[in-house]
Amino acid sequence: MSRYDATQTNESTRSSRIFKDLNLDFQQNTATKDIQKITDVESVKRSVRNLISTNHYEKPFHPEIGSNLRGLLFELMTPQMNHVITKQIENLINAIVPKMKKGGRLFYLGAGTSGRLGVIDASECPPTFGVDNGLVIGIMAGGDKAMRKAVEFAEDSRELGWNDLSEHAINTNDVVLGIAASGTTPYVIAALKKCQEENITTAAIVCNAFSPVSEVSDYPIEVVVGPEFVTGSTRMKSGTAQKLVLNMISTAVMIKLGKVKGNKMVDMHLSNKKLVDRGTKMLMQEIGVEYETANALLIQFGSVRNAVNNYNG
Repeated sequence: MSRYDATQTNESTRSSRIFKDLNLDFQQNTATKDIQKITDVESVKRSVRNLISTNHYEKPFHPEIGSNLRGLLFELMTPQMNHVITKQIENLINAIVPKMKKGGRLFYLGAGTSGRLGVIDASECPPTFGVDNGLVIGIMAGGDKAMRKAVEFAEDSRELGWNDLSEHAINTNDVVLGIAASGTTPYVIAALKKCQEENITTAAIVCNAFSPVSEVSDYPIEVVVGPEFVTGSTRMKSGTAQKLVLNMISTAVMIKLGKVKGNKMVDMHLSNKKLVDRGTKMLMQEIGVEYETANALLIQFGSVRNAVNNYNG
């Protein structure tokens, strides 16, 4: 840090050398054989640079010295940013639930990896929560065939997204969530813009701040993950972040709709032996019966919830 020279305080010397600091190049003063010092303006510049590059709590006994600039620039997921993203997700969930209670649906709309993630999350809702296949709908540029094989230039279309939504008779009770890692996908941007023109609630999950997709979204969720390990391959960090956010949204919405009891999937579809066994054990714990009795009740009534509601004990 620059040090003020208290011996030079009168008016005649005030404009002369007052601030001093070490030259961090550690060059030797040829006259004194000591480390060279810097003074005045250069000393102040050095002090400012030191303050900016020092983190809070880095200097013992002086935690207030320094700044958080390094964290803001290079540590993308700070506690502050975590709070912002959590609030963005919460606001969207609170917007979706009332719409669904009025008969609305949730649409995921995306292209490439982003579109596939939406389709996957939507397809997992019926077996997990026992909802109709049409409650959460995943749409991706190029259609279902694009799940396995990329459809060239589909994401560049500015008409296809709205056309795909229109096939489902979309209305103002619905919510359309655009998913685009870059935040620049024309397929998504144009569809969300058209939704806003039709007074349909829009949302977005993007991995770049201040993106065009966010601009046409009523509830943007910006999960900035930084450069990918393989440049431009958004199936990596971006895709992982998007899937986590999708899981949070769909799960929280279903909990608010009463499709989960405690932490148990009481409305899950009994689509395989593993789930039948899981449901049977849930019933055993819930109503205190033997395995065979619980299994028979589950098969008879079709779900854990129905079996509990119809059990007479």
